Amino acid sequence: MAVLVLSIMPMVLATDVSTGITPSITTEQFKPLIWMCDSRALADDPIEAGTNGASLLERVNNYAFTGESMSWKVLVMDKNKIEQISDVVGTIGPEQGAGNDVVVECTRSDHQDDRILDSCNARIGEETLHDFNANTMSYYDCKLTVTPSMHGKYFITIEAKDSTGLSSTMDENENFFLNPTIALSVDGALTFEDVRPGTVAYSSTLLVGNDAEAGSGVLLDMYISGTDFYDPSANGAVCSDNTNKLSLSAFRYYATNGAYSTKTATTDSEGYLGIPQGDRITQTNKIMLGTSYGTGTAAADVTSGNALAPGAQIPMTFRLSMPEPCVGDFSDGSIMFWGEAI
Repeated sequence: MAVLVLSIMPMVLATDVSTGITPSITTEQFKPLIWMCDSRALADDPIEAGTNGASLLERVNNYAFTGESMSWKVLVMDKNKIEQISDVVGTIGPEQGAGNDVVVECTRSDHQDDRILDSCNARIGEETLHDFNANTMSYYDCKLTVTPSMHGKYFITIEAKDSTGLSSTMDENENFFLNPTIALSVDGALTFEDVRPGTVAYSSTLLVGNDAEAGSGVLLDMYISGTDFYDPSANGAVCSDNTNKLSLSAFRYYATNGAYSTKTATTDSEGYLGIPQGDRITQTNKIMLGTSYGTGTAAADVTSGNALAPGAQIPMTFRLSMPEPCVGDFSDGSIMFWGEAI
């Protein structure tokens, strides 16, 4: 007889159940952002301070020389954390963008404020940033000084780098010709032959020009000076002041440049100016004396018509009023032309 055995096990019923999942979360490696704030400044070197002291307001073209400097204030942002910024540097190179040669480290500023400086115009896409966050933002002060080894045309900007290798540059790039070669040219000869004592003689017209390096844009402020003249031979010469000297005061010059001439700066009936004595530049020995241009107390003291662009020339004619009595060949002395980069 078959026996059916049923075994009934107890059953436990639950009212809830759960399972789990581990999320995958990565944080964006935020590329640094950098904005230029305030206006950048150009300053003269401390050796030859220039007309305006430390400020180079007379500089109107993009060139700079050893010792001169450019300064910027920038705002840097890293949404990961500001401590992740490893370098904020000034760079120069032949092309725009990141990766150019580093020439100066910027200094982190102590400037703190609840509001971002309006001059920064800090934006991310269409969003304008207003609130300063010290955990993700910092200001930096940058000052790039031109060194003797820098020569040629360069793009100059500020670059922010983070510890992961990401970097950005500010939108604004300078393009400067650094340490251009400057020179003067003199076309013509200053010759006075067989001048009769007690008469006036005129030279042929010389062309005194700015021969600065091509493409540099260097403007030269033009000056003139000279020395007395002597007969180098012992032949009994005598002229000015009853001695063997022909005084520089016997020479005068006439010059024109564009709309300007020396005629407006002298009471001489022909418009000829005297030549200052000396072997250096002073404010009183500009070739074209006249009204200065500029505005305000820091205006550039540049005389109208006295600045020459590369390749430009000032025509100059010299007049010699030969004293009487006078005898000798006065070839020991010189009239000097000077050019100073504005």
